[in-house]
Amino acid sequence: MTHHAMNFSDLTPREAYKVMIGTIVPRPIAWVTTVSPDGVVNAAPYSFFNCLSADPPILALGVENKADRSFKDTAYNIRMTECFTVNIVDRANVEAMSVTAAGVGPEVDEVALAGLTTAPGVKVACPRIAEAPVSFECERYLGIEVSSAREIILGRIVMAHIRQDIIDPKTCYSDHEKLDAIGRMGGNGYAGTMDYFDWPTPSAEDVLAPHKNAASNG
Repeated sequence: MTHHAMNFSDLTPREAYKVMIGTIVPRPIAWVTTVSPDGVVNAAPYSFFNCLSADPPILALGVENKADRSFKDTAYNIRMTECFTVNIVDRANVEAMSVTAAGVGPEVDEVALAGLTTAPGVKVACPRIAEAPVSFECERYLGIEVSSAREIILGRIVMAHIRQDIIDPKTCYSDHEKLDAIGRMGGNGYAGTMDYFDWPTPSAEDVLAPHKNAASNG
């Protein structure tokens, strides 16, 4: 099997972006809600997102700046308020999520524009999207300016809101079918998490046993 060898130093940022979003898939979507210093609620989806640590509970957002290198509303609001909420997108909320991705001005409440409702934060001064199946209230933990074009924002999760039919609070196990989350593919593509299968991680003994048997038979 042959491969294309692509040197990232020879690629433009746009070309590198296209390579990454088309191959690092599916990417979970952080539907981020923030509040401006003037009290306007902002919502926007980001697929440069994942969890990085459980102790402490840290998640990360990759937020691209505007073309003039000024901050997008999400990054600016997080800097000013030191908090944000990550809402998980399920299949039922795809259309509403796409509305919040439109490039409207900072004075527009995207949550209201998308016909959604909010619920107040418990530990942070930032609302969550009530229709979202899962929401994580976060305090800004660290901001990393990786370039003039992008910032990586680390958030410490301080509270979770999970729809009751999704999680068993005694075991903390979640039902992926009830969650029905979606992930981002390349271009305009999305993928669901219903294409699911189990593949247990083998023990070291199970992995080494065939080699030991071959050695002993030899």
